[in-house]
Amino acid sequence: MLDKVREPEDTQFAHIKPGDTHYRSEGLRDFFLYRDLGIAEATRGKVIAQLVIAHNAPEKGTGWHRHEAEFHIVIMLRGWAKFMYEDQETLVSAGDCVHQRPGVRHYLFDYSPDMEYLEIVGPADFTTIDVDPVCEVPAPKGWGF
Repeated sequence: MLDKVREPEDTQFAHIKPGDTHYRSEGLRDFFLYRDLGIAEATRGKVIAQLVIAHNAPEKGTGWHRHEAEFHIVIMLRGWAKFMYEDQETLVSAGDCVHQRPGVRHYLFDYSPDMEYLEIVGPADFTTIDVDPVCEVPAPKGWGF
């Protein structure tokens, strides 16, 4: 006889369908829209999972910053984005997965109009801290290219 698998008491089952949550502007950046996937609530704040889409053309990007988080990945679903990770320019295209190690200084400076990525971060209430520039950052090309 198989033992019944028990869900830990501090997490809940979650199943979010496309119509259950909507893209909102109440996220970290005003030029993106964010769709919550219900994971922060289900894990009681241990992890957040959200879809992020381009809302406005890039003008200046995110600026240099780092996150205080234990875990942070970005999976590009559509389009592309250009980041500086420390002094390394990195093109992240559809299908790519990036693990942003804790504390890595970075700058998202350009992205396509169809950009969409899945972001998973722990803890859910991670903080973002502006940092001094690491190096020069290329100017975004905008959507008129």
